[in-house]
Amino acid sequence: MPNQVYITNIAKFMPNEPVSNDEMESILGLVNGKPSRSKNIVLRQNGIKNRYYVIDKNGEVKFSNADITSKAIKNLENKSFSVNDIEVLSCGTSLPDQLLPSHASMVHGKLGNVPLEVISPSGVCCAGMHAIKYAYLSVLANQSKNAVATGSEVISTLLRADKFNKEMNCTNQLEQNPILAFEKDFLRWMLSDGAGAMLLENKPNNDGISLRIEWIETISYANELEACMYAGSDKDEKGNLVGWREFDPELWLEKSIFSVKQDVKLLDKYVVNRCITPLANILKKKNIDPSKDVDYFLPHLSSMFFKQKLYDELKVQGIEVSDEKWFTNLTRVGNVGSASIYIILDELFHSGNLKKDEKILIMVPESGRFSYAYAYLTVV
Repeated sequence: MPNQVYITNIAKFMPNEPVSNDEMESILGLVNGKPSRSKNIVLRQNGIKNRYYVIDKNGEVKFSNADITSKAIKNLENKSFSVNDIEVLSCGTSLPDQLLPSHASMVHGKLGNVPLEVISPSGVCCAGMHAIKYAYLSVLANQSKNAVATGSEVISTLLRADKFNKEMNCTNQLEQNPILAFEKDFLRWMLSDGAGAMLLENKPNNDGISLRIEWIETISYANELEACMYAGSDKDEKGNLVGWREFDPELWLEKSIFSVKQDVKLLDKYVVNRCITPLANILKKKNIDPSKDVDYFLPHLSSMFFKQKLYDELKVQGIEVSDEKWFTNLTRVGNVGSASIYIILDELFHSGNLKKDEKILIMVPESGRFSYAYAYLTVV
């Protein structure tokens, strides 16, 4: 008989002090030596007030991705758990510090704890959820008594003025069509650094709450749709991705091969609908009525611009989740990619507001090539 699996602790590490909207350009720098003309428009649309960078206010890079991930894991430690107790380490991220070795191996090295199993799910925002699912399945199948899953991002070093693509041609159209703000200038004003970690075990806490994982479901539409968000590559005239190894090194900078890019037309057309359709199917299959069986709805939002669009699409597809059930901290921490859902759930877990038997529904969309992840948790 399979185990039940519980999230018994959640922790985060946010580097340095929060960076306000007014401070961003002083840290990231001015592109072409001029203030951004679209920054305020983009920030008004995404609603973000603060974010975090590994770059401090003196311009020094203080942490790597492996650094902040290991610090989040160490923040899980308490009187009943040490990093030396970890049996499985599952680390998801969009942008590791290096191509090789794997991100989880580098985090393990930073921890310096004991020999253990490591795995590094790749992807974009869903990488953190894939890390949780691997950890969950390991404990569920009785392969381990515990597992630590992480999601982490360091993006700020790619957003500095000296590395940023200088072509920003959408400025005059942003007011008329906010989706155009999702060009590279949008990404510059929304993305944040940070890391989250979860401890999964085969039994709940003796004291305090735990979250029993009822199920985790993921789905990809890469069989139907081309890449939407990508890095280390460029698109050809047919929309196919061409990887960095196929370009001469002198073109890496000229074509901004290693910058993070977003195909805004694809994003606008597919990201909301393709996110809600599988959720509706999953809830129907599992006989869950979200108007009655969901107490907290935790969506990973890349921008507050999408909240109303998601809310409207949920209603169209017969999913009633009232506004007071939505829980997000996007405006206070920014979009932290694969770490976002960890940081949202960390805040809720430690809020003191959760009550026994309450249900939590998680939704994480990823525009990389349109993947989605969902989870359902019970407070015990």
